[in-house]
Amino acid sequence: MAADDKALEQKRARIDEIDRQIQDLVNERAGCAQAIAGIKRAQQGGVEDAANYYRPEREAQVLRAIRDRQQGPVSEEDMLRLFREIMSTCLALEKPLRVAYLGPAGTFTQAAALKHFGHAVTCTDLPTIDEVFREVAAGAANYGVVPVENSTEGMVNHTLDCFIGSNSLSICGEVELRIHHHLLVKPGTKPESISRIYSHQQSFAQCRKWLDSHWPRVERVAVNSNAEAAKRMQTEWHAAAIAGDLAAEQYGLERLAEKIEDRPDNTTRFLVIGRDRVPPSGDDKTSIIVSVRNKAGALHELLEPFVRAGISMTRLETRPSPTGTWTYVFFIDFEGHQSEPNVQNMLAEVEVLAADLKNLGSYPRAVI
Repeated sequence: MAADDKALEQKRARIDEIDRQIQDLVNERAGCAQAIAGIKRAQQGGVEDAANYYRPEREAQVLRAIRDRQQGPVSEEDMLRLFREIMSTCLALEKPLRVAYLGPAGTFTQAAALKHFGHAVTCTDLPTIDEVFREVAAGAANYGVVPVENSTEGMVNHTLDCFIGSNSLSICGEVELRIHHHLLVKPGTKPESISRIYSHQQSFAQCRKWLDSHWPRVERVAVNSNAEAAKRMQTEWHAAAIAGDLAAEQYGLERLAEKIEDRPDNTTRFLVIGRDRVPPSGDDKTSIIVSVRNKAGALHELLEPFVRAGISMTRLETRPSPTGTWTYVFFIDFEGHQSEPNVQNMLAEVEVLAADLKNLGSYPRAVI
């Protein structure tokens, strides 16, 4: 036992020394970040704008390097989250970012914003996707986070329509978030007393089979967001809400059932919007909106330049055009950055073929 006690004390002493080294290195990193902020401030003539200090392509490169050299025993995901928070804290010393997201507090969009930017940003919840776009366009927020597609239910059409109507914003990043739904109740609520369940309509769709099996006779009431459903539980005793971990924590709710989504790989993709174009990071995607002339073979002609350029398309969606009945626009995501020669040549070909082409921007592929 004496030998074991001595070994234990040695390991604890080593941990204490490592902790001091980590603390010193984090402070040294923060000092470097402050020095970089001073250089940028001088380059910009003293102009203060948090967006000037945040470089999405640089952060993506740093996170990829951390991911590639991680060998354990800490998991790759946990190491990335740890460094994400260190980077967020260092950036806040330069100037905190203002990030708008689809609220209220406790939504999956807030969780996506915190996953992408870390907890040292200043977050503002807004009631609609339109308002997130307006807040960023007006400069009241540096960036915005909005949902764009779910692996189970498909595209979020409201977000696509906002991109059609926006002329000043670009996509600056993407976030992929695994979505776990829980059945939440106010503490003390008896399961047998539940007469209705609140949630967003997409969450009901993502949990349809589970609900049909476990709560087939309970009324399902659709509301604007999962967080709003969770918030209602503060004043309702005979109801439940479908929402995630952040909403449960935000509103002090208990989990009556966990991970009730029908598909265990249920994932939602979010887009980060801003006012500036993002330089290449080395592993990027580009999004465009294309309106084609109404003629036979128009879509086939539109896709041919992608094939000739050897560019992989990752998403193709159609929406009715706001400019005319029975005309459509295509939302296209593809691999590559708009600064690359083959992408530039392809876009030039598409622009000739299309009635209208809007480049929504190039951005780093999601890392975390």
